[in-house]
Amino acid sequence: MEKLKDFSQVLAQASRGELVFPTSVNAVLSLQLALADPDSEMDAVIRKVLAEPLLAARTVALANAAVFNRSGTPVTSVRAAVQRVGYRNLYTMAAAMVVRQFGARIRDAELRRQADQLWRHTAHVAALAHVIGRKLTSTDPDTALFAGIVHEAGGFYLLSRADDIPGLLDDPADWMGAAQEIIAREMMKKMSIPEPVSQAIVSLRGATLTPPPLGLRDTLLIAKRLAPVRSPLAAGQDSPSLTGFIDDNALLEQILLESADEAASMSAALLV
Repeated sequence: MEKLKDFSQVLAQASRGELVFPTSVNAVLSLQLALADPDSEMDAVIRKVLAEPLLAARTVALANAAVFNRSGTPVTSVRAAVQRVGYRNLYTMAAAMVVRQFGARIRDAELRRQADQLWRHTAHVAALAHVIGRKLTSTDPDTALFAGIVHEAGGFYLLSRADDIPGLLDDPADWMGAAQEIIAREMMKKMSIPEPVSQAIVSLRGATLTPPPLGLRDTLLIAKRLAPVRSPLAAGQDSPSLTGFIDDNALLEQILLESADEAASMSAALLV
């Protein structure tokens, strides 16, 4: 009974937009707002990156990751890194750092294990979505990558709250379904996720695939189905069948190979 009361309080806070964010993400959220402003100047963005040492280090690491460094030529400055990855990819990295910060502050060993698994799932889904958007669903690959990074933001939030309230997630019936959707929606608002991306993510719950696969939601659904690491918060949820969607074995193998390399590179670059 007490656990249900605790979850009701968490859900009520989310419904009012009162999500509990770690103070460590403030600098990153500030950068996100600057990147979302079309009038932001390069020097202003670089100053915000340099103001947070971890953010600066991750920006350079991302620019040197294989997914963005096809030439193999390393960059050693924040300015060069920002110029290489561009505002859109820097925005994706900032969102990834926000998501990872929720897992980084978890103290409970089991919840931390789940957060690590959820991050590996996230990295694979993002990399798969990036390749699937390019090769299969005619979806902007960079948008698909970004959506993959943030699609489990609500899950990371729930895990971080469970660290403060032991037993909060013991019964999936309490937090799956409508409750999960409310928290996901509020996380999208808090992180200033663009509406098309937010809608695609929120609509994933209970969604099915209809041929031909098109658009961002289908891209994410296929990526989640192909991800070699399953979300620890997906207990009891059936993955959609891909029969009739990727019948070309050569194409499937190419998607899996390319995305595996991207996932490994991206996970290492964004790990915080």
